[in-house]
Amino acid sequence: MLRITVIGAAGRMGKQIISLIRDREGLRLVGAIEASGIAAIGEDAGIYAGVQPMGITIGEDLGSVAAGTDVIIDFSSPATVIRNVEIATEHNSGIVIGTTGLDEKDRDTLKSLSEGGARIVFAPNMSVGVNLLFVLAEQVSKTLGEEYHIEIVEMHHSEKKDAPSGTADQLLRVVASARGLDSKADARHGRAGIVGARSTAEIGVHSLRGGDVVGDHHVIFAGEGERIELTHRASSRVTFAAGALRAAEFIQGSGAGLYDMRDVLGL
Repeated sequence: MLRITVIGAAGRMGKQIISLIRDREGLRLVGAIEASGIAAIGEDAGIYAGVQPMGITIGEDLGSVAAGTDVIIDFSSPATVIRNVEIATEHNSGIVIGTTGLDEKDRDTLKSLSEGGARIVFAPNMSVGVNLLFVLAEQVSKTLGEEYHIEIVEMHHSEKKDAPSGTADQLLRVVASARGLDSKADARHGRAGIVGARSTAEIGVHSLRGGDVVGDHHVIFAGEGERIELTHRASSRVTFAAGALRAAEFIQGSGAGLYDMRDVLGL
């Protein structure tokens, strides 16, 4: 029985993961954590997720449940991720991080913690389809070369706090590396005014927000006389939650290291 604690239990992803845990054999929810002050604290995690009671009360102290946890799944905020990894490692728990908005310093810290014994799966998107999109975008970028201009467009619901999305940022990293470009210096986040002709050494990134869109991502390769477009649309958060549970099963059987969904899926 894989014992799981969910951080961000009252959020969209947290509730979906808790719902799936309840219906899957071999998985058991042992902890549900939220930030201090959240109204859901004290509620039964199952009821709050819209399923039957699970006997697990949403709390705010990860340390109180970490000792009895095999894997922690973290969909919280960048401000708490590093400390959550440290607590997981102190209690010999693996951790799956789906939190977006982490910066380069955070990523470097995760790498350092993994070298010190932490078992981490970190992925900005845990969908099987999106991770296949990463692989395809990399292959297409290498094959087409600099004659094709790359534009990345993403759209999410109106409540999403970060932009571009973690998935779009990862797509940018992937295609920039494949093209030999710098994902920071060569990115163009939107355009306005008289910006001049487009350079081949540039990747456009555009973020759209509105409604209840779960997540749309498009990578456009525009050349002379033709255009190749790779698109992934998520219609439900179930795909992300299922990927997070798959990552939890993977990290439980893995040694110390910083893994991503390519490792989990064997891509």
